[in-house]
Amino acid sequence: MQVLIPLAPFIVAGLAVIFIAFSGGPTEARQAYLTRGGRFFTFSMVALYVALGVAVPAAVIAARGQAEGGVGSLRTTEISGKEEEGKALFIQTCKSCHTLEAVQAHGVTGPNLDDLGGLDKERVTQAIKRGGTGTGRMPPGLLDGADRDAVATYVADVAGR
Repeated sequence: MQVLIPLAPFIVAGLAVIFIAFSGGPTEARQAYLTRGGRFFTFSMVALYVALGVAVPAAVIAARGQAEGGVGSLRTTEISGKEEEGKALFIQTCKSCHTLEAVQAHGVTGPNLDDLGGLDKERVTQAIKRGGTGTGRMPPGLLDGADRDAVATYVADVAGR
């Protein structure tokens, strides 16, 4: 709904132009507006409003599920229970420092995980164990055991995609 508010003036202007065009010009449009037009005019306006007000939004909504890539609600990837747990732990522990588009994380301290090439589960696991590259910017052992494994699995699956 918030997207439509800035578009409202353009939508109104477009409908006015269509109304004038279907009427045959400005004078005829004024006459049709003041007299409520003839039967053909009324039918054509109803058909136009239905087409624009129902068919176009329905087509957009139907096509939305077919979108590929993207972030947020357009991303339609299936993740397992372990990856879901890894996602939750990443948000809780890592999101404030690292950038990862899959969770809309935009950290500034740690590296952008989407830009790192070749992130596999073992590489992520080792980074969590030793604290990144060992430069002291990331505390070592933030997560351990199953939690570390879940985050490593999740990051390796979604980083850069």
